[in-house]
Amino acid sequence: MLTESTVTFIALGAIFAFSFYAVLYAGQLSLGQAGFASVAAYTSVLLAPDPAVVGDLPALLVALVIGTTAGAAAAIVLGLPTMHLRGVFLAIATLGFAEAVRIFALNAEWTGGAQGMSVPKIVTPAIAWIVLAVVAYWFWRSGPTRYGRALEAIREDELAAGAMGIDVGRHRLGAFGTAGAVAGLYGVLWAYTVRLVSPADFGFTAAIDGLVTAMVGGTTVFVGPVVGSAFLTVIPEVQRALGVEAGWIRPFVAGLLLLVVILFLPGGLAGWVPRRIRVPDISGDGDLDADHPELRTREHAPRGDVVVRLAGLSKDYGGVHAVRGVHLEIRSGELLGLIGPNGAGKTTLVNMVSGLVAPSSGEATVLGVTAGRAPVHRVAAAGVSRTFQHSKLFGRLSALENVLVGGHLVIRPTLVRRLLWLPSARRDERAALAHAARCLRRVGMLDAATTRANALSYGDQRRLEIARALAADPSLIVLDEPAAGMNQVEAGELARLIRSLADDGLAVLLIEHNVGLVRQICDRVVVLDFGEVIASGAPTDVAADPRVVEAYLGTEA
Repeated sequence: MLTESTVTFIALGAIFAFSFYAVLYAGQLSLGQAGFASVAAYTSVLLAPDPAVVGDLPALLVALVIGTTAGAAAAIVLGLPTMHLRGVFLAIATLGFAEAVRIFALNAEWTGGAQGMSVPKIVTPAIAWIVLAVVAYWFWRSGPTRYGRALEAIREDELAAGAMGIDVGRHRLGAFGTAGAVAGLYGVLWAYTVRLVSPADFGFTAAIDGLVTAMVGGTTVFVGPVVGSAFLTVIPEVQRALGVEAGWIRPFVAGLLLLVVILFLPGGLAGWVPRRIRVPDISGDGDLDADHPELRTREHAPRGDVVVRLAGLSKDYGGVHAVRGVHLEIRSGELLGLIGPNGAGKTTLVNMVSGLVAPSSGEATVLGVTAGRAPVHRVAAAGVSRTFQHSKLFGRLSALENVLVGGHLVIRPTLVRRLLWLPSARRDERAALAHAARCLRRVGMLDAATTRANALSYGDQRRLEIARALAADPSLIVLDEPAAGMNQVEAGELARLIRSLADDGLAVLLIEHNVGLVRQICDRVVVLDFGEVIASGAPTDVAADPRVVEAYLGTEA
């Protein structure tokens, strides 16, 4: 039978694991949560009112507010200089912070040093579980929102997320701040449960325990930390009930489970919980051009207006001139084909147009934004959407969820309204789902809406990328070799789809090695060779240009 203390520690362990879940959900590995909890615990004990004066519950509530604020502030202060780090480098930096906090607390007089500071016991199982419920509620309601999907997209592929208009740095810092706030809650509750704030309680072992609990429980479903904490906290109780005294069993089982999770169950124990994906009924619904007031659709440039202007655009990599002095204009409603031999600089050029790569010289003005000077998410916000030469889908998300991420710029934020259960949030979410479903229908993939992206065939993945790009309601869509790997029938269907996008008024920049497809659908063709434009004009004229023939086939000599 579970004791009162066991029930409390399950809740506390889950809350601490949620602080790791907050960053793991966004693809970050931080070990600084023990430091955030320590800062919060000491700050709250020093600043909170005396329970003997104001009462236990009011004092605890004030301490929780102080601790949450202190933990979030510490996380943001640490996050600002470290957000450019990834993987093990971020883990080492945050672990260094946590150790610095522990050593400071160990040697400072006002913290009580190694003896710590005495704190009255206030936390009961009911209080611990109420706080856990509040934390779990936040992650439950925030997951299926524009904000939650942005964090998942960052976890899957940062480059693709930025190209969808997601401000990767701001969202990563937000996740870091959330982790600090939740760790702060844990630090305060721990102090007012064990009656002591001691540096030993917030060391490296505590950080590893929290990380293992989060990963064993699961980092993709919000119930994961609760499952992990319950499982790992109950193991010692089962030992005692069986009369087993070996203290190594819990860490051994925890380590073994972590190994099993990493190798065979990346979603953790909670990964067995299926994701609920509701596909809306859009039969009889309007098309992408219809008026949908719940979406933040943009004003598009009139047909024939210049949307891209490249002036002497160049990109050098040391002594390699990938792109040299390109002058080019693309107009709204135009389907421009960009062709050339392998290594001609085509992908480098479109990477500069979409803001992923800064030019060495020259200027690219795209929909009023200077690409290369503005971050990639702002270029996307101006109306640029794209696919990639090598598919960059969010593999663990369904096709519908991928397209929902693509609609990040046109879908209204609903996080706060979802937390408050406002009807407008539900209405906007239905509109977002319907918009994503319409995009899938446009490319003929509505039947695969619930299929995970990494389970789709290669041809379907290419079409899904186009649907995701369309979800942003772009004025310019860049397609980088979309027909690669397709058979003749699939390429024919794709050609009709791409042609229809230009007919709808979009500017389309198409990179393609299938010259027959380019000649069939493009209004104008530009040929690159060794980074320079060697021909530009109507497809039939370009195909007959001797320089183009030489670039592709070589000379007789």
